Amino acid sequence: MTFKDYEEFWPFYLSQHSKSSTRAWHFIGTSFVFVCILLTIFTFNFWWILLAPIIAYGFAWFSHFFIEENKPATFGHPLWSLRADFRMYRLILFGQLQKELDKMPETKIQV
Repeated sequence: MTFKDYEEFWPFYLSQHSKSSTRAWHFIGTSFVFVCILLTIFTFNFWWILLAPIIAYGFAWFSHFFIEENKPATFGHPLWSLRADFRMYRLILFGQLQKELDKMPETKIQV
């Protein structure tokens, strides 16, 4: 699928995360990124930073393959997917995701 810019990609990204449990798994995985960064800083063990994407993508891809039953958007749009994941994380963290979902065109997104 081709998109002219990130803002056009964003609704597609949300549609690929239509189930609330998929978004929850992503939130957990992305949270581990921050845990790994803190562990790297406080232990001076730089192996933690290398584990961050492995852990995060592990949680995210599990949710796509076994819950959402689709292919991760990362496979076709890695940088936009990373940006969108952090955007979705922030919206979930601050309780603003539903407002964003309400702005989306008709999709099968579950609350």
